[in-house]
Amino acid sequence: MVGAVSGFFGIANAFSPVGIFNALVPKDGGVAIERNVAFGAHPRQKLDIYRPAGDETGLPVIYFSYGGGWESGDKAEYGFVGRALAARGYVTVIADYRLVPEVVFPDFVADNGLAVQWVADTIGNYGGDPGRMVLMGHSAGAYNVMMLALDPQFGVDMSNIRAVVGLSGPYDFYPFDVSQSRNAFGNFPRPEQTQPVNLVSGEMPPVFLGHGDKDETVFLRNSVALAETMTNAGVDVSLRIYEGGNHADTLGSLAMPLRWRYPVLDDVLAFIEANPTSV
Repeated sequence: MVGAVSGFFGIANAFSPVGIFNALVPKDGGVAIERNVAFGAHPRQKLDIYRPAGDETGLPVIYFSYGGGWESGDKAEYGFVGRALAARGYVTVIADYRLVPEVVFPDFVADNGLAVQWVADTIGNYGGDPGRMVLMGHSAGAYNVMMLALDPQFGVDMSNIRAVVGLSGPYDFYPFDVSQSRNAFGNFPRPEQTQPVNLVSGEMPPVFLGHGDKDETVFLRNSVALAETMTNAGVDVSLRIYEGGNHADTLGSLAMPLRWRYPVLDDVLAFIEANPTSV
């Protein structure tokens, strides 16, 4: 199973490959979980909280947004991510959000923004420090958190955000040439404004971008373009390219038995913890 993670995530059938992976993979211990906490009125506006077991307070916080082409996904499938980060000392929040076709851009990003606002207002009750928050996502989730950081229409108080982490994310994909992007963004009247690469300014926290150079789902050029644009704007950005890695590897390597494949977890946390303006 370990060596086949890439193909495993790529299975197309009636079951969620990530959900099956999450159910089978050994997970980090020493973690307390609060499930299905509402941050809005819609049935999908609920989140799970993973935190280190015990009564410690003032812990740094990671908000993680999952992928799925803005069309699929369930927070319960990402327990291995929540546990991995909580075991390293981070209160970790994973939220569901409304999906295409029920909504289109900008609503799925706005749901993530609503969840982040809930975290800022409430995470202190769960041992987290809302002033030490990191936004993190994979694939479409990386897009979501990058837009929260770049586009003020979503109302995120960036003074709370200490870093942004995007793994295998789409940041420069207009014109829309695949069904997921056409369905999610095709009717938006200002398509260029849906692209993170077009919204960069120097006023944002440090950014970590991780991407496999064999990613055939979201091409590496997305992260390269965003990193170059951010560098030119004066943003503190780090681009880590994982040689031989595909789209699933930056996610699967967060799981306990697969960390030998790529040091994604160590790289992300080292970036967060080493940056003097971060947590």
